[in-house]
Amino acid sequence: MVSRRQVLAAGAAGGAAALVPAGWAASGRALAAMAPLDVGDIPKYVAPLRIPPAMPAVATGPERDEYVIAVRQFRQQILPRPWPRTTVWGYGSTAHAGSFGCPAPTIMARVGRPVRVTWVNQLVDDRGDHLPHLLPVDPTVHWANPAGGVDHRDGHGRPDGSRLGYRGPVPQVVHLHGAHSAQESDGHAEAWYLPAARDVPPDFALAGGAYAEFRSRFAERYDLRWAAGSATFEYDNDQRSCTLWYHDHTLGLTRENVYAGPAGFYLLGGDDLPDGVLPGPAPARDDPADTAYHDIPLMIQDRSFTADGDLFYPGGYSPHPDGPVWVPGFSGSTMVVNGRTWPTLTVQRRRYRFRLLNGCNSRFLLLSVAANATARPARPVLPVWQIGSDGGLLPEPVPHERVALGPAQRVDAIVDFTDVPAGTELYLVNEGPDGMYGGGRPGVDFAPADPRTTGQVLRFVVTDATGGDPSVPPEQLRLPSHPRLGAAERVRRLSLNERRSGESTIMLLGVLDERGRGLPLRWSDPPTEQPTLGDTEVWEVRNFTRHVHPVHLHQVQFELLGRGHSGGVRPDPGDRGWMDTVLAYPWEVTRIKARFDRPGRYAWHCHLLEHEDNEMMRPLNVLPRGAAAAGDGGSVTGDGGAASAPAGPGSASTPTG
Repeated sequence: MVSRRQVLAAGAAGGAAALVPAGWAASGRALAAMAPLDVGDIPKYVAPLRIPPAMPAVATGPERDEYVIAVRQFRQQILPRPWPRTTVWGYGSTAHAGSFGCPAPTIMARVGRPVRVTWVNQLVDDRGDHLPHLLPVDPTVHWANPAGGVDHRDGHGRPDGSRLGYRGPVPQVVHLHGAHSAQESDGHAEAWYLPAARDVPPDFALAGGAYAEFRSRFAERYDLRWAAGSATFEYDNDQRSCTLWYHDHTLGLTRENVYAGPAGFYLLGGDDLPDGVLPGPAPARDDPADTAYHDIPLMIQDRSFTADGDLFYPGGYSPHPDGPVWVPGFSGSTMVVNGRTWPTLTVQRRRYRFRLLNGCNSRFLLLSVAANATARPARPVLPVWQIGSDGGLLPEPVPHERVALGPAQRVDAIVDFTDVPAGTELYLVNEGPDGMYGGGRPGVDFAPADPRTTGQVLRFVVTDATGGDPSVPPEQLRLPSHPRLGAAERVRRLSLNERRSGESTIMLLGVLDERGRGLPLRWSDPPTEQPTLGDTEVWEVRNFTRHVHPVHLHQVQFELLGRGHSGGVRPDPGDRGWMDTVLAYPWEVTRIKARFDRPGRYAWHCHLLEHEDNEMMRPLNVLPRGAAAAGDGGSVTGDGGAASAPAGPGSASTPTG
């Protein structure tokens, strides 16, 4: 028998080979379909880049824009022809049958104008029966667990003996990543819901434990009740213009739901700069088919495929007698941009704005524009000018030879092709590692991605410009003033921790104890991060693990104050904007500052999706002023009152700037 440890090791290495124990009865074709496709057989740069169109709205009234968006299963040409299309999941407008895609159409929004979306789970077949997951599901982790019924949902399930694991109706809930949303519209991990399928077993839980509460809150606020198999969220868009993205956030199933395809951009525009200063246009509703875009979102993901063109994820090929097992990390064998492997983008001799998003489960990216696709170290030939981060524009443009992106992070960038001769071919290359990332330099501290495969991302083919370029050269841009947060009422001291669990190691968030040691906590442990409404806090996150973790806070955009042994090293220029996801480096303290101005139940977590799905997520509860912070252990200030509780583990009551 192949051991569970070997299965976990294969998953962490990226699923380079399927583990098939001796004695499994399977035809040669079935075994071939289970194995990953040899990436050397996939030609590169034969398909054009797909630019997601704007999502069609169902209503645009004086108060808000309204959408009805479903997740469905369909087939899409991700691998180049003649490979077959891949079965995926993706979002689209229920009123526009041809709008579904992977990634989904982009929701185009404006600062100050609300957007209301009814998110519908339509993972059903044409008879109305539920569709099983495309990928193997380990039912033993702490997850949504619909089969546990109302009493045991949102908990650990039991092994069912199937090598594919749970095969019931798939829960979904959408999180708009980086949005400043009320709790009922945040996409809470326990607010999932099943499709309104006709064959859901009667003893299954139809929704997560938070769903009914948030449905009631939404009805009270907007006089609108959610229909079965759906949830309606309202996004106020009361934040700076920025690049957001939406994706599934189901408890314990995010890694596989997102890997299956449902994700899309949400571009929040504003009046930060006059029209024409930055390259444009971006896709808009009802664009003519021949519209030339110069503001292009790029969702970069890694995926592996079987010989039949289906998505490959290693848990489904486990010989474990009780079914598939969770893997601690996964790196795919191909690079996919906007839903196509290694595409080509034809660009004119002008400036382009690229909204770079790392949409990978666990892979870190180190991107540059080079003339040679395979030379390592890469030799950048054009700077990537960063003008924005997760939460909006930077204080000033920052030129990079290489741009680092952790999973879920975004970089708003300009690349200037003006002086590149027509006919030139350039490449977006990746020097991040093919495994887990511990920081450092490629070729010195870690081996960069395979230059023949995952070290290549996208090809640019330069052509002559067909018109003038009114945009301002990035080195001459004057970006708007950057707001800063005031003094903090509180400092929290938190930890990232490793803990052995059976034959594997899991990562956990936690607090620091009185001696400065990490105290690991799980999702189900009592809440410790409970800010008071309206307060500004500094979080000092100490990483006791060997890996870099992208730490994401829901509800807020925050400032990075510093890094290093004590958190006193000033952030790099590209990290001086607003962020919702920050990289926490091994054995360092990462200091951030945030203001919590919406009450309710949220979360903070590592955005390595395999980690998030196995306990590396904690509640973030924002309490009304005067409320007791049960289990918080830190100071809570009421209206005009003094601190009502002594500082304890994970907290300090000294105000700081």
